[in-house]
Amino acid sequence: MPKKPPNKLRPDVAETAYRVMLEATGQAPKTVPPAERSEAERNPEAVKRRAKGGRVGGKARAEAMTPLSLAGRNRRLRAEQG
Repeated sequence: MPKKPPNKLRPDVAETAYRVMLEATGQAPKTVPPAERSEAERNPEAVKRRAKGGRVGGKARAEAMTPLSLAGRNRRLRAEQG
């Protein structure tokens, strides 16, 4: 059976440790967390997809909820409020 290719969405532990070492010793620029990136540093296509996904996905999720799951959701919300 052929092996699946590795998932490279995130670096492995050794790659992360190496990057941290380079940043700590000043050999590489510090990595800015995604939440702290300016609008100029963000990919405009990704920003558009994220906004569209929230609008489309929220409506589809609401339509797919059964009355039983809606009742459970409402019960949890009431318990959180008071």
